[in-house]
Amino acid sequence: MSIGVWFVVLPGVLSLDLSGPAETLKLAGDAFHLHFIGPDPQVSTSIGLNFSGIEPLPESFPPGSLLVLPGVCDSNRYFDTPQAEAVRRWLTRLQPQIHSQQLNLMCVCSGSLLAAKAGLMSGVQCTTHHDVLARLRAAAPTAQVKENRIFVEDRGIWTSAGITSGIDLSLHLINRYCGPKAALDVAREMVVWFRRSGDDPQLSPWLRYRNHIHPAVHRAQDLLSAAPESAWDVQEIADKVHVSSRHLSRLFQQHLGISVRDYLEQLRLAIAEQRLLQGQRMEQAAVAAGFSSPRQLHRARARNTLQN
Repeated sequence: MSIGVWFVVLPGVLSLDLSGPAETLKLAGDAFHLHFIGPDPQVSTSIGLNFSGIEPLPESFPPGSLLVLPGVCDSNRYFDTPQAEAVRRWLTRLQPQIHSQQLNLMCVCSGSLLAAKAGLMSGVQCTTHHDVLARLRAAAPTAQVKENRIFVEDRGIWTSAGITSGIDLSLHLINRYCGPKAALDVAREMVVWFRRSGDDPQLSPWLRYRNHIHPAVHRAQDLLSAAPESAWDVQEIADKVHVSSRHLSRLFQQHLGISVRDYLEQLRLAIAEQRLLQGQRMEQAAVAAGFSSPRQLHRARARNTLQN
């Protein structure tokens, strides 16, 4: 099922705040259906390029839709216009849908400031570009404004620090809605990597250690991720990705900072933990993940605890 994503486009919109997340979500294929809405059918952007074909502001959205508020190049100026005031009033009317999480909200850069002016940030953990943090606090005194964060999520409201962090947040939304493989495919297509927000839980091993662009290492990781329970041998993996086993081991240490076997163990631990959460016994979970016994799984868990 495709998720509707609605970008609010105002005069002076930061082009990358809009095109960055839009392009990222578009690369996820049919998972997202993009719309561009605003008070004017055409606007001039931060780089002087005109955007046209902008649809009128709808009064409601299908449940589960995502509303995106990009930032503008000069929020003092462009959030003090008749168009911005029309959007502010419109957002205020949408407050029940947003606070009930029928409509999810994503703010990029200073977009959170416009949301705050509409009363959407009261009591919400949020962030924004460092230049407008003080103004966000003034606009929403009860908001829990976080500094030095890439992005923050609170009850269906996502806010990001600005510019490229909108791409980071979009990748995480793809991971949430479509799974880690889809997010990883998009990240590799864009040649970007995953960055966690300050209080985000640890990335799963399917997404960790992917902040590199070495093709042989990615191919090896793809092989292991597809069947981590298999009895992999380093030489077998190296043969499949067309490098020597010694060179593959060097590449893993150089680009990932861990060995091939440690990486495989991380994948197996994730599978075992998932099976245990599903109610399987320790022995079943261990075998399903590729461990020879519950004892081997216990040892792997202990090593992982020490490393983290």
